[in-house]
Amino acid sequence: MAAARPFRACSCFFSSNLFVRRCGLHVRYRHREQLLSDYGTALRERGCGSPEVLEAVVREIEAEVQRRKQLIHQSTERKAIIASRYKRKHPEVYVLQDSFLAPEFLEIVSYCTSPDAHLDGLLRYTESFSDKRIYRLPVFTEEFCRAFVEELENFEQSDMPKGRPNSMNNYGVLLNEIGMDENFITPLREKYLRPITALLYPDLGGACLDSHKAFVVKYALHEDLDLSSHYDNAEVTLNVSLGKDFTEGSLYFGDFRQDPSPVPSYIEVEHVGTQGLLHRGGQIHGALPIASGERWNLIVWMRASAIRNRLCPMCNQKPELVEAEGFGDGFTESAEDDVPETVDLCSLW
Repeated sequence: MAAARPFRACSCFFSSNLFVRRCGLHVRYRHREQLLSDYGTALRERGCGSPEVLEAVVREIEAEVQRRKQLIHQSTERKAIIASRYKRKHPEVYVLQDSFLAPEFLEIVSYCTSPDAHLDGLLRYTESFSDKRIYRLPVFTEEFCRAFVEELENFEQSDMPKGRPNSMNNYGVLLNEIGMDENFITPLREKYLRPITALLYPDLGGACLDSHKAFVVKYALHEDLDLSSHYDNAEVTLNVSLGKDFTEGSLYFGDFRQDPSPVPSYIEVEHVGTQGLLHRGGQIHGALPIASGERWNLIVWMRASAIRNRLCPMCNQKPELVEAEGFGDGFTESAEDDVPETVDLCSLW
């Protein structure tokens, strides 16, 4: 086994998959002329084509680029403050235990780690949706979800500094900043999820998902109600509904790796409390508005450096690596001959 390499980000992180809120559109941005060339029609269709509005759009984009350039430093500062000052309500939820996991989920993991495990056998334990390789499975117990949400609410109500998951979600928690990466999310990915994704997504590095970004998003009336169509910076995504009581707000899924707005046709998948949806990160998806109540969702973007080192999923180019903190965006520096075409990618890492 090769020594672990430091994780990196792709330089496109600063300028790819930028969400223009006033137009409901994701864009890649290099300069104004490129923006008009690539997205002029879409901007005009959304009422953002006039010179005045376009100028405001460019300012919004450039402000987001600058914000992203400050993220690493700001996140490190927040994490240090939280570690030294935050008083946890349920300290037990920070260390993953089998008792947090649904018995049916443990049964699935047991099957996937057995010598005779195969895809058809695994599918008998899950619910599949159309041909889009979207799967529902039980993940947590109700007791754990209740304690976890109480912990998240306790943090939200505290005076701690808070980073938000991304430019689209204004309410939520970055789990690495509150100290849940090492003893909760990492073992969840390595010990429990990877045996499942190895069978479901072998072509996406399901057997060698070696990093992640994990966060919780919150939807509520008078806050974030929905989520526009997008795709994730991940090979495989886990989305678990933690509660609380809510109505409507189903997820919708479109095509794979297409322009995320608009979504021409899609299927709807209802959230079920304590259960998770596994899907390809590149699957276009979004969340319809909730009608009442409040919903918390755990999102884990899982990444395989052996896959993304070849092609960045956000800019569709060979990644140009920059320094990053922690797992970065899941890229690692590797020599050109580290990933020969004829060898199982995951066996190399």
